[in-house]
Amino acid sequence: MMNMNRRLNGSARVMLVSDLDGTMVDHDAPDNLSLLRFNALWESYYRHDSLLVYSTGRTPITYKPLRNQKPLLTPDITILSVGTEIMYGGGDDMVPDLGWQQFLTHRWDRAIVVEETNHFPQLIPQAEKHQRPHKVSFKVDKVMALEIMNALSQRLERRGVDIKIICSRGIDLDILPKRADKGQALAYLLKKFNNEGRLPHNTLVCGDSGNDAELFSLPQVYGVMVSNAQEELLQWYAENVSDNPDMLHATERCAAGIIQAIGHFHLGPNVSPRDLKDFRKCKVEMSSPAHEVTKFYLFYERWRHAEVEKSEEYIQNLKSVFHSSGIFVHPSGVELPIHQCIDSLARLHGDKQGKQFWIWLDRLSSVQIGSNAWLVKFDKWEFCENERRCCLTTVLMSSKAEGPDDFTWLHMHQTWLYGLEIKEPERWLF
Repeated sequence: MMNMNRRLNGSARVMLVSDLDGTMVDHDAPDNLSLLRFNALWESYYRHDSLLVYSTGRTPITYKPLRNQKPLLTPDITILSVGTEIMYGGGDDMVPDLGWQQFLTHRWDRAIVVEETNHFPQLIPQAEKHQRPHKVSFKVDKVMALEIMNALSQRLERRGVDIKIICSRGIDLDILPKRADKGQALAYLLKKFNNEGRLPHNTLVCGDSGNDAELFSLPQVYGVMVSNAQEELLQWYAENVSDNPDMLHATERCAAGIIQAIGHFHLGPNVSPRDLKDFRKCKVEMSSPAHEVTKFYLFYERWRHAEVEKSEEYIQNLKSVFHSSGIFVHPSGVELPIHQCIDSLARLHGDKQGKQFWIWLDRLSSVQIGSNAWLVKFDKWEFCENERRCCLTTVLMSSKAEGPDDFTWLHMHQTWLYGLEIKEPERWLF
């Protein structure tokens, strides 16, 4: 299946399928807190054995700016353009599923669709970046939408074109091949997984608007409508699945609603490391190298925000985690003793107080390379005052003899990701 789930040897423990705008991403929350909470939860407990799938109305052209604006994790699979495109990967290396594209050509003729829509001056074509080979998109007046949809469907049926029309947020009208929508794209993926003997153990779908309804129609999936769901999805929910115990109307917005659903359906840990107030006192459900590095960078962010007290005890605790002769290779190439870097951190307490400063980890993986040795790799992102920086980070750590939940950092190496380096290297600490 190309590179669909090459990270995993077997079935995913959880396949989480989420819409982006208004579901994973809360555009009304400039602090992105619920998204950052989800990121920490996913990278700590799920990335290693689960699959993250985005299912969005955005096209490949409009998806990229969102990734540049918001602290989004890299998904394993991206369903784009209201289910008309399936891409493996979700970063700069997305590979299209050509079989899905071929499947959608049955009784679809884009030229006829465009010709017939010209008879409806009430349909205002969306910008070219929103148009795709299997998607023709318009803006429409909410009051007239239903009447236009019925008339247009009849005209296209007479022309021998099989289509479906999806209206989202009352004003976004998408014309697609009859075989296409978010639900059918997911069904196609699940069938491919099943044919390989890799059907996910649990699938959770998440949405907020009309074009997400088909996701909830699939059998054997859990579903969550976030609390801020649109009117058309609430109506569909009330008419179709309100009595289905596998469907949840969350009381939390956006990504916080997704976290709520993970707990509601008992899919795994649902306490984000961002919700732990004091790492020294909290015993987590599944300690691991992934949780260890997530925990460190959350402390690092809080220290610089002055959200933890300036205490020598904290610094000494950090030094006990890092080997006394450990080396940090700065992304500029300079080698520094790790304990010297911790001394530098001690002097930066509160230097980001009152500023937008977030850290998140992405694509986190860990491999046991010896009886008590681990190699951990991840992209470490830092956002500060509208600047985004990222480096590939590799950490060598060992588990302590006292207990498998304790780790010692032995070596740390960072390399700038192309185009995301910092001009003044001394401003980058870890």
